Amino acid sequence: MSMTHEELTQNIEKALAEIRPFLNSDGGDVHLVAIEDEKHVKVKFEGTCTHCSVNQMTLKAGVETTIKKYAPQIETVINI
Repeated sequence: MSMTHEELTQNIEKALAEIRPFLNSDGGDVHLVAIEDEKHVKVKFEGTCTHCSVNQMTLKAGVETTIKKYAPQIETVINI
């Protein structure tokens, strides 16, 4: 069963809410920018995350993994 765009958005926001405290503790944040074709997510790091040397690792290991837990149909997550 596939999710509606609204359900998908809500699930991705839940995933970001789960990981946000870890980013906030380092002075950063992440926000959902767009969902394309119900498979590709664009996020934007803010605060200290924008210049952090490990933000790509955080993106893949933290943000993408958490989003896929809530919305398994997502194939890619990119930081813009």
